Amino acid sequence: MRRGMAEQTVMFVSVLKWFLLATAVGAIVGASTSFFLRLLDATSAATARISLSYLLLPAALFVSALLVRYLAPDAQGHGTEKVIEAIHRKSGRIPIQVVPVKLAATVITLAAGGSAGKEGPCAQIGAGLSSFFATLLRFDDRDRVKLVVCGISAGFASVFGTPIAGSIFGVEVLFVGSMMYSVLLPSFVAGITAYQVSAALGVGYFQSPIGAMPPFSESLMLTVVAAGVFFGLCSVLLIEILKLGAAASKRCRIWSPAKGLLGGGLLAGLALAFSPLYLGLGIPAIEAALRGETTPWYAFLLKPIFTSVTLNFGGSGGIVTPIFFIGSAAGSTFAQVFHQSAPLFASIGLVSLLAGAANTPIAASILSVELFGPAIAPYATVACVISFLMTGHRSVYPSQILSLAKSSSLDVKLGQEIDAVQTSYRPREKSALGVLRAAASALRRWTSRGDGAD
Repeated sequence: MRRGMAEQTVMFVSVLKWFLLATAVGAIVGASTSFFLRLLDATSAATARISLSYLLLPAALFVSALLVRYLAPDAQGHGTEKVIEAIHRKSGRIPIQVVPVKLAATVITLAAGGSAGKEGPCAQIGAGLSSFFATLLRFDDRDRVKLVVCGISAGFASVFGTPIAGSIFGVEVLFVGSMMYSVLLPSFVAGITAYQVSAALGVGYFQSPIGAMPPFSESLMLTVVAAGVFFGLCSVLLIEILKLGAAASKRCRIWSPAKGLLGGGLLAGLALAFSPLYLGLGIPAIEAALRGETTPWYAFLLKPIFTSVTLNFGGSGGIVTPIFFIGSAAGSTFAQVFHQSAPLFASIGLVSLLAGAANTPIAASILSVELFGPAIAPYATVACVISFLMTGHRSVYPSQILSLAKSSSLDVKLGQEIDAVQTSYRPREKSALGVLRAAASALRRWTSRGDGAD
């Protein structure tokens, strides 16, 4: 009895401790996210009044790269990746100067038209503040990591207005195939608190419940399965284009602010050659696709190029908002080709690209309900899981730790960062592929005997 009571007492104290800490983190991150979003709205509105404002991109990416290089190198690229890297390599230690530098560099990048997102900065700002909070309280590495994960969840939840998906995202994004259950409670509390604080401070959120859902049918579910495969391949395309951009930037051995000039000039040229549609956050294009309006069929192919140039050549920002653009555009194209409901498949594509590219199928499935209503859940969940599997052992977050082989027919080494993972095919007689190979071999032998008889 005493042992049982002692255990429950310890757990009660732990629950109370993390409830209070997570509430504090959520409130701080919610307030800082609100400030960031208001500043971003104000600067974007100012540049929108300038004709051909994207011609400012070379100067903007130059300044962004300059700030990052000399004030906070950890603020480079898209923020969530840097937080994951800090958790796995540095026990969650993030220099506090990352917070103002990331905020400034992202606002400059996005206001001028850089193709990036707004969730990465919020996650990195939240994680940076949480890490500083942990330092003040003299936390050990284990508790510091838990607090930093709360910062990720709070940042995602407050920027998109999705408290449950944001909370799950923070604990799911660190590992491919497993979650940090020890952080579930504080993650939920931080995410919900941050969302409530941001909403109270006047941040508006986009929600678009699906109106008339098509009646369930076997053919519709088969189409959703095909869409999941397609969205998984789109995730692979995005990841590979980001890698190509990173490799090109690495080969370009010049001063990093000069890379910003080069990248900004390239983005401005791409916008002149194609369309400014692919610059900035792309929220109007996302909303148009979700309403069922026709988007260029190749939009999901061009947006990754704009985003890769931005993030690899001096720009600062997130990756999830571009993922939403690519997913909704890909879903719109899929619907046009197969004569399906454009709003439905644009919505499914938006969450499925996140599931595949970020390896977060659970958070993406919950996101579909929070953004589009429960009616879409059966279809979105199936597509999200298929997209997650089809992406293979890749990610837009190279520092994720692999803890699951997505197929028993593939040899992969678990426990390493996903960017270092090498896969090889391992034949198995009783696998589906093994059965197909055996059937093909038997067919060849039968055909060869038939030819010999002639």
